[in-house]
Amino acid sequence: MDQFLMASSNTVIEIDQLGFHYPKQTDNVIEVERFEVQKSQHCFIHGPSGCGKSTLLGLMTGILSASSGSIKVLGRDFAKMSLIERDRYRGLHIGYIFQMFNLIPFLSVRDNLLLPSKFFGAKHKMSQQETAEKIDQLASRLSIKDSLDKKPWQMSIGQQQRVAAARALLSAPELIIADEPTSSLDHANRDEFIELLFDEAKKSGSTIVFVSHDMTLSSHFDHKISFMDVNKA
Repeated sequence: MDQFLMASSNTVIEIDQLGFHYPKQTDNVIEVERFEVQKSQHCFIHGPSGCGKSTLLGLMTGILSASSGSIKVLGRDFAKMSLIERDRYRGLHIGYIFQMFNLIPFLSVRDNLLLPSKFFGAKHKMSQQETAEKIDQLASRLSIKDSLDKKPWQMSIGQQQRVAAARALLSAPELIIADEPTSSLDHANRDEFIELLFDEAKKSGSTIVFVSHDMTLSSHFDHKISFMDVNKA
């Protein structure tokens, strides 16, 4: 049984009086009085490049620690968890599509996709055959099936971005955090990715927090928020 027992609530992300500043700095770069995302909501946060959106996502996923206030994700308060606990919690419950991809260059694409489950296990145990079938399904829809045995450095930037997306979706996480996940995709691949993202979220009942500066994507989402309205710093 997973040692992290989540509260039975429809609130997936709950931020209260959150402040964050980097070490050796005193002025907050993030100040969020109150912010909530509800279960199965598809939330689009928009704002210009460099405004701090990725920093907020780092706080939402427990990679960064709040300087003040609280942030609860799936009922758990990150401030009450050790770094190791946060890492495991993120690996089990959050699919994070990093802006910089965070792929391991010396591993094959297939091994990169399997890495989170090898480190953290899986909430929903799939057999090897089921896992292989899921990888093939995601890879086919993202047009990277022919590259599963390649190394990331042998692929284009757009292909690497699709690998990062497939890795986040593989374990059907409760929460999907996507940081500019279509920035390197052409129009056709962007639309295919958005369709896949919503299809996978519907299957697993996942909540989506999608950050982008591209306002043309906003029409796909039921909840749209300006980062500049959320962040008071």
